[in-house]
Amino acid sequence: MALTPSMYNRLKKGDKAPDFSLRGIDGKTYSLKNFHGKKAVLVVFMCNHCPYVKHKIGTIVSLHKEFRDKDVAVIGINSNDPLEYPEDNLDGMRKFSKERNITFPYLVDETQETAKAYGATCTPDPFLLDSSLRLAYHGRFDDALEPGTTAKTQEMKEAIQQLLSGKQVTIQERPSLGCNIKWKA
Repeated sequence: MALTPSMYNRLKKGDKAPDFSLRGIDGKTYSLKNFHGKKAVLVVFMCNHCPYVKHKIGTIVSLHKEFRDKDVAVIGINSNDPLEYPEDNLDGMRKFSKERNITFPYLVDETQETAKAYGATCTPDPFLLDSSLRLAYHGRFDDALEPGTTAKTQEMKEAIQQLLSGKQVTIQERPSLGCNIKWKA
């Protein structure tokens, strides 16, 4: 396991987010365009086996529950190579989703092109988009980066609240931290 921070060399604040067409664990195909018109869209590159995702999944699920009725969408995307990491295959994703009460779309990035287009590097790696599907915030959820630690800050929640109130996100972007995305050879 290589500990990796979010990188900021691809998608920049204000950039239009790359569209995608990815299959969900529910068998449906999702595009970013499906979420056009939402007040905010939180795209999280994640997986099933990473201890950092396991540490943050409760936060992600809570954000979804808190903001889904306020027109905020959450999308999980798994870009890991399922041949090298079988626990991240579609069956593993369904099992993880059920165990963790994930009710937002959880998608498979089989070609890894979506992760590359966003510049995602780690799991979890969250990208908060505004109503125009432009990057508003790319940073950590909170300051509890290591498994077993408790958050004292709530950067992602505050960023979402700023978007919902019609303001620009002014929360300082600090990198998320997690396992590196398991790239195909």
